[in-house]
Amino acid sequence: MDNFLNKKMSKTISKKKVNVRHITATGILSAVAFVLMVLEIPVFFMPFFIKFDFSDFPALIGAFALGPIYGVLIEFIKNLLHVLMSGSFGVGEISNFLLGAVFTGVAGFIYQRSMTKKGAMIGVAAGSIAMAIMSYPFNLFIVYPIYYQFMDKALILKAYNDILPFVHSIEASLLIFNVPFTLLKGIADSILTFVLYKSVSPLIKGKYNR
Repeated sequence: MDNFLNKKMSKTISKKKVNVRHITATGILSAVAFVLMVLEIPVFFMPFFIKFDFSDFPALIGAFALGPIYGVLIEFIKNLLHVLMSGSFGVGEISNFLLGAVFTGVAGFIYQRSMTKKGAMIGVAAGSIAMAIMSYPFNLFIVYPIYYQFMDKALILKAYNDILPFVHSIEASLLIFNVPFTLLKGIADSILTFVLYKSVSPLIKGKYNR
């Protein structure tokens, strides 16, 4: 009886330790993602209101190490922090969260079912493609209609038109500019994750050498 109770208690303590570690890792990765989101980079081939950042890669690491739900949670916390700290209207954060959730959710889901290098590669490829595809309806039906409340639609179209004069509609602009840009962003975050994941995952999972 005592042996049974000891085993049960040991499992409970172990589970609590895992939960604490997951919460701690989520908080740290969210903070890193937030900082990277602030350090956004203007891109010469995109309109002025669209910038590049590496803030999805900490969420992708979280999705691989802890599970896809944690990847989505990190995306949410990162964008919530950005809204609170920057005082923005939240339009860019909505887009960032929706696309990041698709990216990390898909990649993490696939990797959790095949935790190999091949599984990771298939996961990030599928995640990047899914994010790029979903960027079109997300932007067209959710994000840009909100943008129109703060920025004239004609001005947004002009920002695209200044780069490519033959683009005469938001629909074409999103297809020509945003979809490829989103795919490239996913690829860049995936490469960075592959470079760093092996060194940081033991710390997240609590399997580092003492």
